[in-house]
Amino acid sequence: MSNISGKAILLTGATSGIGRALALRLSSEGARLAVCGRSPEKMASLLDAITTAGGRPPLHATFDLASEQEILAFIERANADLGCLDILINNAGVNITKAPVSEIQTDHFDAMLAVNLRAPMIFMREAFRLMSARGEGHVVNILSSACLYSNETMGAYTAGKAGLDALTRIFRKECQPHGIRVTAIYPGGTNTPFRAKPRPDYMAAESVAEAIVGLLNLPGDVVPHEFVFRPEVEVNYP
Repeated sequence: MSNISGKAILLTGATSGIGRALALRLSSEGARLAVCGRSPEKMASLLDAITTAGGRPPLHATFDLASEQEILAFIERANADLGCLDILINNAGVNITKAPVSEIQTDHFDAMLAVNLRAPMIFMREAFRLMSARGEGHVVNILSSACLYSNETMGAYTAGKAGLDALTRIFRKECQPHGIRVTAIYPGGTNTPFRAKPRPDYMAAESVAEAIVGLLNLPGDVVPHEFVFRPEVEVNYP
């Protein structure tokens, strides 16, 4: 039997790419979902796909993750609707610019940090409040292999993800005495709409989702702290 069945899971960035694939996979495992994204049209498509596959309609919302007020309201709705929060999956991320550090526009940098670092921190903080009261829970932060090795023009994106990586390491230590697991996932190249053009030689979003669900289904005495995986063609690491 799946460890995920019946679990209350909050998933960010659920309307496309890895997030959409995860939402569909988690629903098929019987999870009780609260999902958020930016696009109402993509959210409607996700909800249709979930219900068409026989899944229960999840609690859902579309809003800008730069808004702390919207984040807090959604977390409270999720906790009230689901009755608790078993698992938080911070998946949302943006990469609105590729530029050398010498050419990064401040507004682009701020917008990326708001989604890639600040928003996950708020979700982590609030999840800790809810989970520590119960003495259990699991926080999964989907980072990027860019945290480990990156390239020119990826400075703004890498800074946000690397900052979240550092925050995750500290958060893991703070959560351990409270029975809360913290997992950092570093996927490599994935063929999603996140990219400017298709990369069929990269991992499929569905394959990445399957790997993440596999981690969530590990036995209770196995705690996955860090998980790195890449497509076979990817060689941009030491």
